[in-house]
Amino acid sequence: MTSNVNSTALKRSPGTSLHRQMFTVLRDQIVRGQYRSGTMLPKEEELCALFDVSRITVRRALADLEAEGLVEKRQGKGTFVRLELPAMRPMATLGFIESLRQISGDTQVEVLSLEHPVAGGDIAQLLNVDDDSRLLHVTRLRRKAAVPVMITEAWVPEAYIGEVNQADLEAQPLFELLMQRGVRFDRVVQEYTAIAASPLQARLLQVPPGQPLMRINRLIYDEQKRPVQYLAVVMSPERSRILMDFEIGAMNTLAAGTIVHDVAT
Repeated sequence: MTSNVNSTALKRSPGTSLHRQMFTVLRDQIVRGQYRSGTMLPKEEELCALFDVSRITVRRALADLEAEGLVEKRQGKGTFVRLELPAMRPMATLGFIESLRQISGDTQVEVLSLEHPVAGGDIAQLLNVDDDSRLLHVTRLRRKAAVPVMITEAWVPEAYIGEVNQADLEAQPLFELLMQRGVRFDRVVQEYTAIAASPLQARLLQVPPGQPLMRINRLIYDEQKRPVQYLAVVMSPERSRILMDFEIGAMNTLAAGTIVHDVAT
């Protein structure tokens, strides 16, 4: 059988474990159709050679693929891609507010911290407030089916949000609290980047320290073009994806995103 996997030496350094790196590579190849439904994956010894890992690492990666419903082991034959794969790419057809409501409805929230610091540094500049202005700063952890999927950290000028407590933030998402106070959203500027998991982020998301994480920085404006919320979202790419849905006419505009290289010239 000809293998669909090129020789792939995995990264032996702090961060994602070898079996999870291997799992991620194989999962991506299955999802993209390099291994079609019903086909057999390379045998364990071949995968050991392809990824330059031990048999234990291979078996742990295959077990993770099986737990996710992507493959099945057949006694005496090998490991096969399942005939019916789970849905991996739901359509992104919701508007901004509707997508926020869906995230809120699909996940359970835990308020990790609630503070009222004085604005300063980049946050003060982003929210266009004086350095002595008070902000609401809240950090929350969201879980789906008891699995931690995202850490959110939000800053809102107190002038827009007023008094809120932990019970408020556990009962309703922050965007709904803002809307109840008369804020009407107009536009959103988002930045996508990647970071290495800090010890705290690793503990909360239950991933190894140093593992690559996705980070979304989101600045939300109201109808008066005033920035009313700055939000940072951190997620593991093993559990989460970012979907976008825009009209073809927006392809060459910032609505479709742009790439910025932070390299001195």
